[in-house]
Amino acid sequence: MKKFKKFYVEITSVCNLACSFCPPTERKSAFIKVETFNNILDQIKPHTDHIYYHVKGEPLLHPKIDELLDLSHQKGFKVNLTTNGTLLHKAKHKLLGKPALRQINFSLHSFDGHAGSTDKEGYITSVLSFAREAADKHNILISFRLWNLDEDNSTNLERNRNSEILALIEKEFNLDYKLEDQFVRGKGIKLAERIYLNQDHEFKWPDLKEKEDEGKGFCHALRNQAGILSDGTVIPCCLDGEGVINLGNINDKPFSEIIEGERANNLYNGFSRREVVEELCKKCGYRQRFNIAR
Repeated sequence: MKKFKKFYVEITSVCNLACSFCPPTERKSAFIKVETFNNILDQIKPHTDHIYYHVKGEPLLHPKIDELLDLSHQKGFKVNLTTNGTLLHKAKHKLLGKPALRQINFSLHSFDGHAGSTDKEGYITSVLSFAREAADKHNILISFRLWNLDEDNSTNLERNRNSEILALIEKEFNLDYKLEDQFVRGKGIKLAERIYLNQDHEFKWPDLKEKEDEGKGFCHALRNQAGILSDGTVIPCCLDGEGVINLGNINDKPFSEIIEGERANNLYNGFSRREVVEELCKKCGYRQRFNIAR
């Protein structure tokens, strides 16, 4: 039986922002129903203990996220959230005190990625205040993400764009050094107990329109991760935001059968041979960027 370190359950495909780095989904807007979510948890329980409420969409938009967290706890799951943090004022009471909630990732780069954003200081202050409370009083891990650097992290645009955010973080945590000088790709900076900052290059979603590579290499899709979109579509990894690699639908067939189906096995066995079978995988810059050929 396949076991996954990470399992992505998209609880909604809807987002309240339109960020330049995140192409809008062409899928139908959806919020997962509580009963559907309950069924998903039962089906994936033999395969994982950790779930992420995210592929596309903003999870804090889900009106019953508190019920989803309660169900996750009842069934023994630990939950990670990735959010832009703009809806904390509405969702805070639904998050804090929920024992299932292990970690929250805040995509702080969403502020500048969204053309209509206003009051950067107010936004950052709100997120930092929540993070302090979540970490100190509820033992929730916090990761602040600034994934908007260029490849050499040298242009004035990125430095100026993040300088205000970094200054507010430095002030909040009484740091005696400049965060800008501490950047090491792939390594988080500890700001306080259970609170970290992660800076990285701008993330780019795989796209069928991108240039195809030679079709050699390796990926952990269906090895350490898998996912389910809000409409029930099973996908091999969190980067397939449009369900291009549709392995089957959990509403029609059990998950355990879907991941042992022909398409799933072809993908899995292909990577075992260091061969890329799926077209989307051949056009995935994330796989190419890390050059994980074995």
